[in-house]
Amino acid sequence: MNRQPYPTDLSDAEWHRLAPLVPKPKAGGRPPNYPRREIVNAILYVVRAGCAWRLLPHEFPSWRIVYYYFRLWKLQGVWKRIHDRLRKWLRRAEHRHLQVSAAILDSQSVKTTDRGGEHGYDAGKKVNGRKRQILVDTLGLLLVVCVTAASTQGRDGAKLLLKVLSNHWTRLRLIWADSSYAGELIEWVRQLRERRRVKLEIVRRSDATKGFVVLPRRWIVERTFGWLNRCRRLSKDYEYLTETSEAMIHVAMINLMVRRLARRPTF
Repeated sequence: MNRQPYPTDLSDAEWHRLAPLVPKPKAGGRPPNYPRREIVNAILYVVRAGCAWRLLPHEFPSWRIVYYYFRLWKLQGVWKRIHDRLRKWLRRAEHRHLQVSAAILDSQSVKTTDRGGEHGYDAGKKVNGRKRQILVDTLGLLLVVCVTAASTQGRDGAKLLLKVLSNHWTRLRLIWADSSYAGELIEWVRQLRERRRVKLEIVRRSDATKGFVVLPRRWIVERTFGWLNRCRRLSKDYEYLTETSEAMIHVAMINLMVRRLARRPTF
């Protein structure tokens, strides 16, 4: 790397963790012009700095090449595979079971721009844009993400998100959520799997409580949203496709997890 480093660049320890998961160049043909590490560094720069692809600093590979690989790995499901593998490694480092038994559900409405694509108006939050539905484990690590128009009701968005439970997360038994998910969703979640029942528990705020209070378990998912908000590309939803928005969220969490893993001894 013959340039001055940016704060978003991967350290040697971080790249050591991430390199085995990044697709290698295809065998045959001419050698690649840019190393994979520089392409990943450029993608992390876009997500954290919030700049447009065309505004990438010239020290990085051409923005067309960087965007090509970001899009290719999105379509191939590479970002999700890397994310899920790093989450398993981090849970193992925390001496947690690889399969979660409890999770927290919540949503966040964010504004969109004139870029277009799917969007709507969230009357409750008074936001015209999109809604990010996420399910996290008790460490705050992302399990599932689903981006929809902000006009999508929380319960309907949760159903799209939680359909994954019918085939995955077989050890999951308990999901915490806020009062906006109360009602028919509780029974829907309970019947989602015939043999392994999942309970949706509503964490309610006491009517006698005034001002801001930290609700049990709910603060974990709010902290995850705080982690995502550090990335300026996620301050709004700038993407045309919701699938691209989900990929950006995966990249942000990949960056967070690989930094944590790099500070730990090899396990």
